[in-house]
Amino acid sequence: MPDHTDATATAEGSPALRDLRARMATLDVPEVVHELGRLGATDRAVAFRLLAKDRAVEVFEDLDPSLQGELVASLHGHVASIFAALDPDDRAALLDEVPAGLARRLLAALPPDEHAATTALLGYPEDSAGRRMSPEVVAVPVGTTVGATIDLVRAAGDDAETVYVVPVVADGRRVRGVVSLRRLVLTDPAAPVDAVMSPATTVRATDDAEHAANVLRDGGFVGVPVVDAEDRLVGVLTVDDAMRVLEAEDDEDSARTGGTEPLRRPYLSVSVLGLVRSRVVWLLMLIVAASLTVGVQSYYEDELAQVVALALFVPLLIGTGGNAGSQAATTVVRASAVGDVRTGDVARVVGREMVTGLLLGLTLATVGVGPAMLVAGPAIGLVLALTVVAVCTLATTVGSSVPLLAKRVGIDPAIVSAPFISTFVDTTGLIVYFSIAKAVLGI
Repeated sequence: MPDHTDATATAEGSPALRDLRARMATLDVPEVVHELGRLGATDRAVAFRLLAKDRAVEVFEDLDPSLQGELVASLHGHVASIFAALDPDDRAALLDEVPAGLARRLLAALPPDEHAATTALLGYPEDSAGRRMSPEVVAVPVGTTVGATIDLVRAAGDDAETVYVVPVVADGRRVRGVVSLRRLVLTDPAAPVDAVMSPATTVRATDDAEHAANVLRDGGFVGVPVVDAEDRLVGVLTVDDAMRVLEAEDDEDSARTGGTEPLRRPYLSVSVLGLVRSRVVWLLMLIVAASLTVGVQSYYEDELAQVVALALFVPLLIGTGGNAGSQAATTVVRASAVGDVRTGDVARVVGREMVTGLLLGLTLATVGVGPAMLVAGPAIGLVLALTVVAVCTLATTVGSSVPLLAKRVGIDPAIVSAPFISTFVDTTGLIVYFSIAKAVLGI
């Protein structure tokens, strides 16, 4: 484990580090976070060590968990107190990024109540709402007056993740409603909180974090109560944590749609070998899949020898079909991610995309048939027009159905989206092309 303490002490006196300290003092917290993400591991540790304690806590909270883990490992003594100052959900995310031995030491150094709160979150599945919630929540019993609720918020608010939404609970901490801070402030202090609370939208601690975040976003909430299997309040999921979940899921979908694994950290903090690892497996898979296209062309080698002009349009058809399929897949994956489309909508989605592909094919064929006839003659132009229509229809049908079917069987739709679909459509599109050519040209 690298130790940067001596290097830090030596470097702090250098002109470059003095300039860095002065520059970071003029930046706000998000800007400091951004700049730290652009540095190498050693420089990042030195720069972080230059921050004042209170500012370091704010910056540390906003860093990616992977970068937090590196700082904890390299500056253990310096950041142990910062670890204790984090919210339990932030600690849980950080502990996933550090070695098990270090995680145990950090947990052991926590006060008993913070230790219990953090280990409780670690008991939930990694991608669940329970891992992302804060167990530190202000809740009031049914029958409490508005004035007493406000006093409780004032007394306990510093220890809570949010006070903008206050759950109202019955016996056994079962959620009966929620009341906003705005409603409390505008209501007569003598009124019972039951009279001004709203029906509670809750999520289960075992729910997928992305699902819980979508519930919060779609409802326009600043926080939602999180309950256990018996509907007892165990925490609250806040809007900032929900947005982080959705941002991470969007990054993952975007990466996999483009045929890479998500980096899960700032680009400049990733090593070259890390970039290679995120891409090489996908490229190897696509090379194997693309060999099917070569096999199809080899199978129709005699037909190509008889009508050499057919080979001229193979790249055009491959590109058109692949792009049409990728467009459909990307659209459906995104619609599924935001809840616009569900797995039960397969038939409706495929029907719409089939018609869309047909109309796209007709449009492209109308535009392209003229130039094709001038280059290769009317017969080849007809083959190309019919193939474009068929390939576009096939591509959008496959591109829309595969992500939804994958989601139904529990596979991430982004994994089987654009690159896979593009390769599949390339292969089947060539089969369609040569089949139409044989029928039209009589070869």
